[in-house]
Amino acid sequence: MFSGILLIFLPLIIGYLIPVHNKKHLDFINTQTSRLVLVILTLMGLSLAALDNLSQNLSQILIYTATFFIAISVCNLAALPFLDRLWPTATVDGHHHLPMSKMMMESIKLVFVVAAGLIVGLVLDIDLSWVDQASEAILLLLLFFIGIQLRNSGMTLKQIVLNKKGIIIAAVIIVTSFTGGIIAALILDIPITHGLAMASGFGWYSLAGILIGDGLGSVFGGAAFLNELLREMLALMLIPLLIHRYPNTAIGYAGATAMDFTLPVIQNTGGVRCVPIAIVSGFILSLLVPVFILFFLSL
Repeated sequence: MFSGILLIFLPLIIGYLIPVHNKKHLDFINTQTSRLVLVILTLMGLSLAALDNLSQNLSQILIYTATFFIAISVCNLAALPFLDRLWPTATVDGHHHLPMSKMMMESIKLVFVVAAGLIVGLVLDIDLSWVDQASEAILLLLLFFIGIQLRNSGMTLKQIVLNKKGIIIAAVIIVTSFTGGIIAALILDIPITHGLAMASGFGWYSLAGILIGDGLGSVFGGAAFLNELLREMLALMLIPLLIHRYPNTAIGYAGATAMDFTLPVIQNTGGVRCVPIAIVSGFILSLLVPVFILFFLSL
């Protein structure tokens, strides 16, 4: 079991050890990473099509998604406001409005990619026994690229250690997400380790869905993908509403996406003072997503 988990960790670690200074090379890696995510999500749709009793499994995916989303979100949003009371963060008015609908469409299109794979698998009478092996092979390459991205994200160890607020926000998200994952696991009567793995996505829907789908099957993978996707979409709506009164809450709920996808929203609505906190918090959570998920899947 642990040899398998090491095999998954290895490309991530190797990638993280590789410094890339050439911008063209980094752009190439970023582009290929995005393409690999689309390929694996398509394969996820195909694997769903191969499930027996598909309608029943889809119903189960929705139940799992709703349970984890509500449990984790409630725990996150119950604790984060206390940080705003104990340790306020100054914000400034944003300078312009963001095309939030466009950003949401970027997230929603990934749902259509999974749906397209599902439809192709249902319509075409093809052998899908190769899907799991193909997904695992592409996953190893994807983790290698993600390791390179994390190493070359511009964050140094000193910058992370010095930004205590970003570390504390990340720690609160981790603890409250795990609490929500345990609660959801108890409600659904599934192993606690499965609940903790599902709670370890922190908003990174593509990687969470891929890793959990590879470890626990398509039902859990689909639920993990939708759970984290809903989190990101809710974060996009909550950030402009909360960031002036509850900036730590807005940044924290964005989870791993605070360092990339939701960062423009945070910067333009909360001001530049929020940016270092968001980047540090998002970086820590992004780094820990594959670590925690793979660890809990190995138990």
